[in-house]
Amino acid sequence: MMNFQNVVNQKFGEIVEKGNGFLNSKYPIMGGAMTWVSENNLVSAISNAGAFGVLACGSMSPKELEIEIKKTQEKTKYNFGVNLILMHPNLRELLDVCIKMSVKYVVFAGGFPKKSQILYLKNKNIKTLGFATSLLIAKKLKSNGIDALIIEGSEAGGHVGPVSTSVLVQEILPFISEIPIFIAGGIGRGESFLNYLQLGASGCQIGTRFVCANESIAHKNFKNIFIRSESRNAQISSQLDDRLPVIPVRAIANKASKLFWEEQKKVLAELESDKISLKEAQLKIEKFWAGSLKKAVIDGDIDHGSLMAGQSVSMVKKLQSVEEIIEEIIFQAKEKLHQQVKDK
Repeated sequence: MMNFQNVVNQKFGEIVEKGNGFLNSKYPIMGGAMTWVSENNLVSAISNAGAFGVLACGSMSPKELEIEIKKTQEKTKYNFGVNLILMHPNLRELLDVCIKMSVKYVVFAGGFPKKSQILYLKNKNIKTLGFATSLLIAKKLKSNGIDALIIEGSEAGGHVGPVSTSVLVQEILPFISEIPIFIAGGIGRGESFLNYLQLGASGCQIGTRFVCANESIAHKNFKNIFIRSESRNAQISSQLDDRLPVIPVRAIANKASKLFWEEQKKVLAELESDKISLKEAQLKIEKFWAGSLKKAVIDGDIDHGSLMAGQSVSMVKKLQSVEEIIEEIIFQAKEKLHQQVKDK
């Protein structure tokens, strides 16, 4: 029996080798960067538990990001990344903060990073990751020098694209093997994690499962509604008008979902009257979500605050430590692999 378990452990080790090698972690599980949630406490706990935490910069100022990175470094000796939103008005300063603070990984989000931005970090020995929402974008990012890709499907929480994880995986994964690819969106159990690894992924990104971790600073009201919610409760926001393109957001439906319609009307009126530019209009929408999310996560206002959550929220059943969540996912993956080896 012991020899049989050794075979399982060996096979699992071979499957996770590429992702672990890239992240320099025990398990190729990236923590999803969730604004107000993925701060120094949760991120350091994820890295300390053997996975790979990612700080969500969101709308932080360069100084705020520097402080947050420093706090995280004081709480973990292991690697972690920093997620930067490309439309941030002080992006260049944020990149310089990451360089100054000896950050080793930067995740570009909310758009398509320029080749110059990727190389600016790579020349400082910082590994870069970017989100690919199609095979064309994945190939372009790879040619621009990105070190790894994240394929995130519409099942994820927060800002999402229009295509499901399962379709994106089939579209992209078989055609790019030169760089690591991490899968995100709707992953809540170890069996799914293992499945993507066996299909050729280097690892996965998981966000929603960590919201109700003991180490998460999210308000108890926010955590409680996650525990009570089903997958169908996490719905995608609608765009009011084509003249104001906004990235859809998946969140648990509440009064804030309706308030978003009113915010779009208000911003659209300013755009039509030439009071603001399109970029300024989009930034106003982003600030709405950031402020609304803070109401829910920090203040506990689950009626008027945004309850960003992925469809895997149905798999969040109780409060757990980060270590318990990660070990549970790994146990489920190895149990599935154990059954596969046994059936051969």
